[in-house]
Amino acid sequence: MGKINAGRVLLGGIVAGLVADVLGYIVDGVLLAGPWADGNKALGLTGFSGNQWIWFNLLGLIGGIVLVWVYAAIRPRFGAGVQTAICAGVAVWVLGSLIPNLSFMWVAGLYGHHLTILTTLGGLVETVAGAVAGAFFYKE
Repeated sequence: MGKINAGRVLLGGIVAGLVADVLGYIVDGVLLAGPWADGNKALGLTGFSGNQWIWFNLLGLIGGIVLVWVYAAIRPRFGAGVQTAICAGVAVWVLGSLIPNLSFMWVAGLYGHHLTILTTLGGLVETVAGAVAGAFFYKE
C-alpha cells in the first residue's frame, strides 16, 4: 500500500470542489432560489450575502480536498476508478450533507421538508460528480 500523493489530492480536490460549487450554485442558487428565499424569509433572514457566498465556495473547495483524500484513502482497498469515487462521494455526502441537513433543516424544522429533500438530493449529485471529477486527477 503506497502513500497518499498529497499534491494530487490537492489538485483533484480543487477540481472536485469547483465541480461541486458550480453544481451547488445551479441547484441552490438557481433551481431552488425561490424555496430558499421563502425559507429565509420565514426565519426573518434577507438572503445570503456576498461574503456568505464566498465562504460557501471556500468550504466547497475544502470539501473537495477532503473528498479526494477519502478517495485516495479507500482506493487501495476498493481499487481505482469511478465506482470507488462514487463510494467516496456517497460517504462524504452522508457525513457532510445528509446528516447535517436532516439534523438542522428537518428535525429542527428550520426549513420545510420539501426544500430539505431537494437540497440534500442536489448535494448528492454535487458531491458524487465532484468525486468522479476529482478522482480523475488523482494518481499515486
